[in-house]
Amino acid sequence: MSKLGIFAAVIIAAAGASYGVEAWAADVVPTGASAATAAPKLCTDGWDFIATDCQLTWRGITVYGAIDAGFGWQSHGAPWDPRSAVGASYLIQKQNNSALWGPAPNALTNSFIGIKGTEPIGGNVSVVFALDAGFDPYSLRFSNGPGSIAANAGIPQNFATAYSDSSRAGQWFNGQGYVGVSSPTYGTLTVFRQNSLTLDAVFDYDPFGASYGFSPIGFQGITCGGGNTENCRNSTSLKYRINVGQFRAAALWQFGGYAQNNASNGAYQFQAGGDISTWGKGVLSVDAIYSHVRDSVSLALAPGSNNANGVPIPPFLPQTLTATISDNEAVMLVAKYTNGPLKLYAGYEHIRYMAPSNPQTAFTNIAGTFLCLGCDALNNTNINNTAFGVNGLGNKTFQVMWAGAKYAVTENLDVIGAYYHYIQNSFFGTAAGGPAPCFGTEHPQCAGTFDGISAAVDWRFAPKWDLYSGIMFTQVNGGLAFGFLQRNNIAPTVGLRFRF
Repeated sequence: MSKLGIFAAVIIAAAGASYGVEAWAADVVPTGASAATAAPKLCTDGWDFIATDCQLTWRGITVYGAIDAGFGWQSHGAPWDPRSAVGASYLIQKQNNSALWGPAPNALTNSFIGIKGTEPIGGNVSVVFALDAGFDPYSLRFSNGPGSIAANAGIPQNFATAYSDSSRAGQWFNGQGYVGVSSPTYGTLTVFRQNSLTLDAVFDYDPFGASYGFSPIGFQGITCGGGNTENCRNSTSLKYRINVGQFRAAALWQFGGYAQNNASNGAYQFQAGGDISTWGKGVLSVDAIYSHVRDSVSLALAPGSNNANGVPIPPFLPQTLTATISDNEAVMLVAKYTNGPLKLYAGYEHIRYMAPSNPQTAFTNIAGTFLCLGCDALNNTNINNTAFGVNGLGNKTFQVMWAGAKYAVTENLDVIGAYYHYIQNSFFGTAAGGPAPCFGTEHPQCAGTFDGISAAVDWRFAPKWDLYSGIMFTQVNGGLAFGFLQRNNIAPTVGLRFRF
């Protein structure tokens, strides 16, 4: 039996013979006092589980999850990857090359399965917990972004699959795995593996809820990780949230390092926000989040060779697995306006990449792969500690911004649209002793931009079922296009989602 099969069997055994549903989008797990809700409707048989909104619950433990599978086309794509969390090359990436049809897993929601619960312990205080793992609905393998990159090391770029880095690294707890206490009065304090505050914000303030198939900030995770996607989740962390009237505050501290299955040697975040009533029944929600990550890891494959314009040269040489280490600092500002069937979204994040506090020569990453600087020729791996702030290069500034809308045409039919834009500065800089600033594709350090436009229709034709169809166009320019085989991609997708 696969690891996913064993995990599912354990979960189902724990929940007994009753059933349950969870209305949260994507793989969001409630961590606040809202986790304590009224007694759920329990399923009586298999058909009830499939056709109604009943829950798989037994003695306060609820089994919940989602299965999202579809089919799509990419104008410049790469073959389906059974390990990667995203699975398909919805977004333009370095390896994307030819037009193709293929499976479209997890386009609207990462397929996942998990358990959660709330147990009162006195007064208005409860113990809360959750454990979940994402998987590919076609291969049934646990999502493993770093593993998908490692599997393509040594393969020519034009033959690579749709790999992509991720905080989901093949663990049986690759989503969340936390326990804590919650009180409407004193807030919620949880410990162990949890979403970053910025990931929670992307789920809330992205029109597509961090979708892989229609949201660049969902696909890449730069935004939710404060610079690198592997930091979207922290395996050893302490997280606190509290609401006071219409205002809220939160803080997160990652207290472990690489040895505790984290993608950094430490991180902290602070958040403040609130919900403000406006004219009519409108509500304006705003949040600000500050993030600092120390010795953050970003995995990628270095192309074999490129010409003077940064375009790979045939015959394409095998790629080298490379871990870039940096200290990252980010500020995120997000807003959402809700009035009846209309929701308007906007967000901005300013990220600064700096030299790492502690340059690394060897470590084991979150997928269990050993990386070693200059001592692992067999696996052809590399560690880059000098990408930012040293050796004549300055700090990198990266800006992410987005805006979009969702409109409920009917109670069960949503129309969604969004625009995403990235700006990278030229971080050579003569002031740092390096070459003059550049704006072309000849170096990855040149100034560059990224644009993404998405639109989709989501029809909830039954309590647990969605049928959706949408399209995403993405394009890279300047330094962000360095090493790319193609510069843009059009990716229409049709899918079916079952949430329980």
